[in-house]
Amino acid sequence: NGLLGVTSACDPRITTVTISVSIVLILFLAVMVWFISKKAMQNRKDILQKSGPKIAGEDQLEGGARNPQVFEEPDDDALDEMAKLLGEDEENIEQ
Repeated sequence: NGLLGVTSACDPRITTVTISVSIVLILFLAVMVWFISKKAMQNRKDILQKSGPKIAGEDQLEGGARNPQVFEEPDDDALDEMAKLLGEDEENIEQ
């Protein structure tokens, strides 16, 4: 025994314990680094997928028309406007 009952650093029991604890801590550190990197890659993939371009029909739109039946049949104003856009107004038809 050394001074104050502390064994020297050359004692084989202390060296074995020190090496064992060091190995366990290094393995624990390696597992932590692996887990954090795996989680970071998954988070990055999720963010890129959410912020990527939307393909028609794949994204879910919120909300909707209060009365969607209104859009099934066009009214007279809509038909007149379409005729003007197509150049089929009454003046052209009569000639």
